[in-house]
Amino acid sequence: MIVRSLDDLIGTERDVQGDVWTSRRFLVADDGVGFTLNETNTEAGAEQVLWYKHHVEANYVIEGEGEVENLATGEVFPLKPGTMYTLDKHEKHRLKSFTAMRLVCVFTPPLTGRETHDADGAYALPED
Repeated sequence: MIVRSLDDLIGTERDVQGDVWTSRRFLVADDGVGFTLNETNTEAGAEQVLWYKHHVEANYVIEGEGEVENLATGEVFPLKPGTMYTLDKHEKHRLKSFTAMRLVCVFTPPLTGRETHDADGAYALPED
């Protein structure tokens, strides 16, 4: 059984910072469960173009408001607490945070825990 609290992660290698986001990685590849579980926080006014070419990601909004846009179709979906969105077809997307947002994120295949976004807004393909 794995039990971790947010306090266990803050200030460790599982506490990863980007320009406009912070991701606390509760579960990573080394945990051996087959997926990653993160708490991700974005800053108010943040706008990110992301494209998880190698991962499927599901997100559940806990706090804050924003929107996600499918860049291939132009569809825009409002985000607020209680909303979930999944990038099941590796959609390139734009995430806008109108307010500070807190999300629970699940990735498969699992992340190593230290990834940051590349120029395409993606994480590298995991190595076996």
